[in-house]
Amino acid sequence: MIVWIAGIAIALILLVLLGLFLFTAWTAHQVETNLPPRGKFIDIDGVRLHYIDKGSGPTLLLIHGLAGQVLNFTHSLLSRLTHDFRVVILDRPGSGYSLRPDATLAPLAAQARIISRFCQALGLERPVIVGHSLGGAIALALALDHPEQVGALALIAPVTHQPESVPPPFDGLAIGSPLLRRLIAWTVATPLAIANRERALSTLFGPQPVPADFATRGGGLLSLRPRAFIGASMDVTAAEQDLVGMPARYKGLTMPVGILYGTEDRILDPALHAQGFVTKVPGTDLELLEGAGHMLLISSADEVAAFVARIAHCAAATDAPLAPVG
Repeated sequence: MIVWIAGIAIALILLVLLGLFLFTAWTAHQVETNLPPRGKFIDIDGVRLHYIDKGSGPTLLLIHGLAGQVLNFTHSLLSRLTHDFRVVILDRPGSGYSLRPDATLAPLAAQARIISRFCQALGLERPVIVGHSLGGAIALALALDHPEQVGALALIAPVTHQPESVPPPFDGLAIGSPLLRRLIAWTVATPLAIANRERALSTLFGPQPVPADFATRGGGLLSLRPRAFIGASMDVTAAEQDLVGMPARYKGLTMPVGILYGTEDRILDPALHAQGFVTKVPGTDLELLEGAGHMLLISSADEVAAFVARIAHCAAATDAPLAPVG
């Protein structure tokens, strides 16, 4: 009798898992059908990268944050920059439509190395690196490890230090086991993300409103795919280790650096990541937007565009930092 009951229970669990798998696969197919790649592809050291290249003039390279992709920038910011700049937006390895062959490309330094090689392949000469959130940490890694390729840093709500904990919308991504990560990605991650969407977006954008078209025009739906969950989980796990040693190296930065933060950011703490950075790099151009949240690149696109242009013009006007660094 017990064996019979156990068999039924196992069969039911397997059926539930199969149903979750099929739902996840169907959702991913629907998302990719409706939001196909918008840009070009290039192979860098065996990694297939997806990117958008628009406009002309001095070059900006835009790097998105955790669980993001190029549409985060095209939603509101791209059109505000292409009149004056060549704007290149990259899906980081393992994000959007860029691939990540294995976990060795998850560390910040490894992603920075691939981006460095990407800049060389496209002939981007000392672009201004615009990094949002975790993309800011990768921009800093690029500047620390490959300073000759960075004209300036324009960081939007960047991660600059190791947070005390993973931000609430992303706390479910801190999974160390590759097997467990993949199992969750192909079963419960997608339905849970759909169920918690309103709360997560409110935290991500708040106190500013969530755009009605963020899911499509901003690429929010792309985060529902298993590959997006796996890539973001790898990023979280790697960043927790890499960020520990980075702040001690900031005093060696020799290019102009600007940071833009919303004072009401619900994801990251401006006191830690903005003011904390300025104490180590006194020449930083720091601007705080009163009442703004984390997704400044969409919710405060005019202010972000003006900030990026200011840092870019500063980089063009001088080869020295904004002020003595260190």
